[in-house]
Amino acid sequence: MHVKELFNLRGKVAIVTGGGRGLGQQIAEGFAEAGASVVVCSRSFEACQEVSEELKKKGVDSLALKCDVTNPEDVKKVVETTMDRFGRIDILVNNSGASWGALAEDMPLEAWKKVMDVNVTGTFIMSQAVGRVMLEQKSGKIINIASVAGLTGSNPKYMNAIGYNTSKGAVITFTKDLAVKWGPSGINVNAIAPGFFPTKMTKGLLEKVGEGILEGTPLRRFGSDHDLKGVAVFLAAPASDFITGDIVVVDGGANAM
Repeated sequence: MHVKELFNLRGKVAIVTGGGRGLGQQIAEGFAEAGASVVVCSRSFEACQEVSEELKKKGVDSLALKCDVTNPEDVKKVVETTMDRFGRIDILVNNSGASWGALAEDMPLEAWKKVMDVNVTGTFIMSQAVGRVMLEQKSGKIINIASVAGLTGSNPKYMNAIGYNTSKGAVITFTKDLAVKWGPSGINVNAIAPGFFPTKMTKGLLEKVGEGILEGTPLRRFGSDHDLKGVAVFLAAPASDFITGDIVVVDGGANAM
């Protein structure tokens, strides 16, 4: 296979949760640029609709759907609508996420439950629903968006979000276990662990402690609006067909220190 074909997503159908902004939007754009039809879904239909219209300008088909990943009925509707429109699902990106900043001793139980529900349970619900389609197809690529925060403890000087860290650690283990379970059926399950990217979720944190974070980042910059595109396309494309259960860290080298 020619190297250009290894990174070609023409004819593929992708669902990107949390695709209306931030990292999800960046990944959706990357898929569209590689030729895939992209379903963008999140709780904000308006944001998804804006992104979807931009993707269509790249010459691909796209659909915007409202979806709360913690609601099985919403998830079921996304899967059914995608199948009705495209007849298949080749790629799923579990990107929807939530966080809550608080000292561990002060973390409200309801906030803990919300973070775990979106980041872990939502990833499970969506993977299970789409996975049933992929198991029938005997093919598919699932990409979970974890975080470097799930790989180790975070210095409280920079980050106090024990629920977020815990949830992303769970996503990493979920990725590895699901890869083992579904690999024999032709489904690849991998995760991306981003470092710090300027997004709505990280804006306040980076304004307060951004300089200190950069000191611990060998490349001395935050992630850009294109730094996840190539990695996501790689994990979705034939180029990664022999990779599963892996975690790709995209953090400017911070995890190496």
